[in-house]
Amino acid sequence: MMGGREKFDSKLDRLFTEGLGKSKWQYYSTLPDATGNVGQFVMGNEPSMHIPYLYNLAGKPWKTQKRVRMLMDTWFRNDLMGVSGDEDGGGLSAFYVFSAMGFYPVTPGVPEYQIGSPLFNKVRIRLQNGKTFSVIANNNSLANKYIQSAKLNGKELTKTSFTHNDLLEGGSLILEMGDRPNQNWGSQEKYK
Repeated sequence: MMGGREKFDSKLDRLFTEGLGKSKWQYYSTLPDATGNVGQFVMGNEPSMHIPYLYNLAGKPWKTQKRVRMLMDTWFRNDLMGVSGDEDGGGLSAFYVFSAMGFYPVTPGVPEYQIGSPLFNKVRIRLQNGKTFSVIANNNSLANKYIQSAKLNGKELTKTSFTHNDLLEGGSLILEMGDRPNQNWGSQEKYK
């Protein structure tokens, strides 16, 4: 719909870099809940939270990894700027919790998660069915935010997503992290 993956990627880049087109006081006087701006992207408003994960769909998952880490570091801190925007329904907290674990449900009603860049070296989710799903990020650090390779339950994972059923089966998602983008991992997946 946007002219292909490269044009979609370009539009996403533009969203994160283009200015507001007016002074901040004019912008915020009109849109007081649209805070946490990065370019024209609004971290502080629930309808925007899936956008950094759309780089996965554009075939540029390293941009998702970079952007998600930057957003968590910038807008979710333990100080006066702790949570950007209008945290009225738990959406911002849910974004942070999912993203810190390393994945996010981009489309409501579609039982699929897009992979980002986890903050933690290991996360264990104890499921109601008695199973456990773990996300393990080897070599993870502030600098090592880029996925080099991935395995889901021992099998190489070359795509940027996994299903809710995969999570319910239990097991592990193992991510090998590095300080430079691997522009091959997850970039070949075709989306309809």
